[in-house]
Amino acid sequence: MFRLACVLFFSSFVAWGQNSPLLVLLKGANALGFYTPDGSLLAQAQVGQHPHEMVLSPDGRYVYTTDNGTMRIEQPGTGGNTISIVDVASRKKVGEISLGDFRRPHGLALDPRTGRLAVTCELPDQLVIVDPAKREVVRTYRTKGKTSHMVTLGPGARWAYVSNSSSSNVAALNLTSGWVSLIATGERPEGSVLSKDGKHVYVTNREAAAITIIDTSKQEAVGRIPTGKGPVRIASTPDGRLLVYAAMHDKAIEFADPEARKVVARVPVGGTPVSLHLSPDGKLAFASAEESDTVYIVSVEQRKLVREFKTAAGAAPDPVLALR
Repeated sequence: MFRLACVLFFSSFVAWGQNSPLLVLLKGANALGFYTPDGSLLAQAQVGQHPHEMVLSPDGRYVYTTDNGTMRIEQPGTGGNTISIVDVASRKKVGEISLGDFRRPHGLALDPRTGRLAVTCELPDQLVIVDPAKREVVRTYRTKGKTSHMVTLGPGARWAYVSNSSSSNVAALNLTSGWVSLIATGERPEGSVLSKDGKHVYVTNREAAAITIIDTSKQEAVGRIPTGKGPVRIASTPDGRLLVYAAMHDKAIEFADPEARKVVARVPVGGTPVSLHLSPDGKLAFASAEESDTVYIVSVEQRKLVREFKTAAGAAPDPVLALR
C-alpha cells in the first residue's frame, strides 16, 4: 500500500513540475515556508504576525499574505493591518502594504486582469481593494455583515462574494456601483469558489454541514449540497466536475458532484484540516492541520492520501499552494 501511494504521489508530482516547491503559510511562525513536495524545508520568509491567506501575483513573481495579527477570528484584539509581499525567486519578503485603519485582514482574491487585490477586513467589516503596484488602498466597500472572512471574485471581477461568518450570509458586492445584496447561507459561511462557467459560487458553511449554491446572475441562493461536518475551504477541479473541500470536524477531505449535488467520496486525513487548495493541474489536493503541524497531500483522481509531512512544532500551517 505504501509503495502504491508513493507511485501515485510521484506520478502526480511530475504532472505539475518536478522543480516546483510548495508554499506553506505558517500562521504560528509568522512566515511563508518553501518546501519540497516530500516535506523538506528549503527556505522561510518572515511576514507579518499570524498570516491567514495568500495569493500569487498574475506573473507568479510575488506572493501576497494577509497579516491578520490574531490566530483565529474568534479571538479579540485589533490585530494587524498589513499585506506582506514575498519574492518567489529570492524567497524573501520585499515589501508590505499598509491598510491604514482597516485591520485584521483575512481573505483575499486577485483580479488577473488588473493585478489588484480584494481583501476582507474584520475590523471594521469591509472589502478593501488594493493596488499592489502603488502599494495603496484604492477603494473600500461595506459588507453589511459581521466578521467578513473570505472572498471570491465573480465573472470578470464585476462582483465580489464575501462570507460574513458571524451573520450567516454572503455579501454580493457590485464592484462598480458598490451595491450590496445580502444572501442568507447556513451557519458560519467560510470558503467559496466560482464554477468553471461562472454561473455559480459554492460557499462552505462550517456549522451547517452544507454548501450553499449562489446564482451569479440573480445574486441569490438557489440550492445546497449536504456535506460532512465542518466544511471550511473549497476548490473546484479544472474541468468543473468536482468540488473538493476540507471537512474540518470530520477530519477528512471530501469530494462532491456539483451537478448531482451530493458527496461522492471522502478521504480521512487524521488531523483537523483547515485549508484546501489544488495543484495547477487539479491532480493533487493540499490541506493542513494547524493543531498537529501537518500538511496532507491527497490524490484527486485516486481519492487517497498519498503523502503527509510535519512542519516545525507550533508553526501552525494553513494554506498550501503549489507553484507551476
